[in-house]
Amino acid sequence: MKTTRHFIIATVVMLLILAGGTGGYMYIEHWSLLEALYMTVITISTVGFSEIRPVSETGRIFTMALVAFGVGFTLYIAGAVVQFMLEGRIRTILGRRRLDHKIKHLRNHYIVCGYGRIGRVLTRSLIGNGLEVVVVDSNETRIPAMEEDGVIYHIGDAVDEAHLRLVGIERAAGLVAVLGSDIDNVFLVLTARQLNPALFITARASGGDAKNKLRAAGANSVESPYEMGAMSMAQKIMRPTVTSFLELAFEHLRDEIQMEEIQVQGNCPLIDVTLKDSGIRQQFNLIIIAIKKADGDMIFNPSFETVLRKGDMLIAVGEVGNLARFSRHMKVLTGNRLK
Repeated sequence: MKTTRHFIIATVVMLLILAGGTGGYMYIEHWSLLEALYMTVITISTVGFSEIRPVSETGRIFTMALVAFGVGFTLYIAGAVVQFMLEGRIRTILGRRRLDHKIKHLRNHYIVCGYGRIGRVLTRSLIGNGLEVVVVDSNETRIPAMEEDGVIYHIGDAVDEAHLRLVGIERAAGLVAVLGSDIDNVFLVLTARQLNPALFITARASGGDAKNKLRAAGANSVESPYEMGAMSMAQKIMRPTVTSFLELAFEHLRDEIQMEEIQVQGNCPLIDVTLKDSGIRQQFNLIIIAIKKADGDMIFNPSFETVLRKGDMLIAVGEVGNLARFSRHMKVLTGNRLK
């Protein structure tokens, strides 16, 4: 940045003037290092103290030259420091206002509470899938990481009701509780559930007891990263091919194949249509591996005679482009029916 560069240049020049003045007095007047440095400092700072020793004619000429250069650069560096501090403060204020403005206009967004290792990976994944996310964290040392990742964030205690309101919890679609301790996550879930009874809440737990408490507090989904990691390692040992397929299906950075869920909305023309007549396989080259019914029942490997109903969640596997085309197609169909 231009201001920062000027500040660095001014600082370097000032150090050079101090070194030059000190060396000049040591050479001309044969003073010690401390005496020469002291004389240089009081000269360029215009403090006005008397000379520590009588100065020769040559020393006086040198002092006048040092005043001419030193005082000017002292004023310059003072101005650079003030400008650097003011612009830094202004940038902080404007940046915070810009983030607050974005948060006020968020709708159906997701709130991630905690930007530690798990929270950061989770946030990147959600944003990478096109979801709007705002992060809440009380640790200011994580601000550089959040700014580097380009996330919308709010610094504050996620357990505090006031901070949850500031990030629009009443308008949010979901909340993820990944704070550092189970106790904090339990209080967070309790508070969030009271503020938004319809909110979908996912929470992190360290063990089985914490899972029960979080579910009792109102979490819709509770996961333990440690248990999930251990189970994943076990599955890789016992079923390496299956786990390789699942990793491929859930790897959002690859284009070969993915697994996606797409809901049959209430006004979609595919309602009461069988899978074989839906055109999903023929037009989009997708495989429907399961259908989650509105009542929660899961139909694995549905037959081609299966009839699609209102609220069904289709779990499809296929190439990324085909999944995206089918998702857009479903939205267009629903929008046209609404018109």
